[in-house]
Amino acid sequence: MLFTRIIPTEETIAGFLPLPELNQPWLDGFHECGSRLVPRLRTALGWRDRLGALARRFGLRRNDYRILPGLYATGSPSPQDTVLVTANYKLSVDALRKELGGLSLWVLVLDTKGVNVWCAAGKGSFGTDELIAKIKASRLSELVSHKTLVLPQLGAPGVSAPALAKRAAWRAHWGPVRASDLRAYLAAGMKKDEGMSRVRFGIGERLAVAPMELVQAWPVLAAGLGLALAGGISSLSIGAGGLDQALRQASKTLAASVGLWLLGGLGFPLLLPLLPGRAFAVKGAILGLAGGALSAVALGSGYGAALAWILASGAAISFLGMNFTGAASFTSHTGALYEVEKAIVPQALALAAAAIAALVGLFA
Repeated sequence: MLFTRIIPTEETIAGFLPLPELNQPWLDGFHECGSRLVPRLRTALGWRDRLGALARRFGLRRNDYRILPGLYATGSPSPQDTVLVTANYKLSVDALRKELGGLSLWVLVLDTKGVNVWCAAGKGSFGTDELIAKIKASRLSELVSHKTLVLPQLGAPGVSAPALAKRAAWRAHWGPVRASDLRAYLAAGMKKDEGMSRVRFGIGERLAVAPMELVQAWPVLAAGLGLALAGGISSLSIGAGGLDQALRQASKTLAASVGLWLLGGLGFPLLLPLLPGRAFAVKGAILGLAGGALSAVALGSGYGAALAWILASGAAISFLGMNFTGAASFTSHTGALYEVEKAIVPQALALAAAAIAALVGLFA
């Protein structure tokens, strides 16, 4: 069906016309509703979706992975069917739609600027104002016969249910934390058990964010390369063993640096619950000190160089661990700021002491 009349809205959104932005492999045609065409979401992920998800896990074009906000459908929903709400971050939409196979539902996608539900709720873009704006812009009340929305529990910090009811006469139901529980939640009449409300941060969730931590830990690799070059040049300048010895020492230094990079970016997320201490900076420092000591032993370093490795590793992995607070599910914004204020000075002092120890060891 061809449409020549543009249905006016405040902005370009999905749910009215077959716009060019909706020519996507993750869509399965349109659900026809009178004079409107609501794009239908595929409920099976394709190779492009999986490849795109992998790329974003490593930070590639992470801030530009979004879909057109507006109204979507799964199956062929009727006016009586449930309306789900989510963010327009593509990974959030993928996590939702892959759990909706065989279900006929409406999906209202808010414009969160390509940010996931939890982070967008904290920043305000997944909020009451945006939700009400999209309800009106999508003319949702023209397509459904009820006034009920199912929102993700992690969006609760941004949306006020009383304000939504007062300003727009819509009722919010807080769905489960994980999209994988949605089918059971809907089958139970939109009732949650305790497990559906619990935020988990197990090994699977920690591994999912580990690639991004590895990417952000690139300064450790850069520092290792610098140390390897500096060590090789210094060995040549003082005539300690010739070129072969210099290359061996540089290779060992670089290998130790790669090990510390993996320890901070991958080991810390994996070992997080097992590390002593509550503060992430403390946990990281303990892991870094241990890793630095092992590196010093593997390198056969003298006392000065060994102390430098231990102090620098402790400071670096403490900083990387502190950075992980933004990915963890049991930290708060104020708590993270407090930890940064308390830890940054000791980390800097440890790096300075490491530099002094390295110089002393080099010329001793």
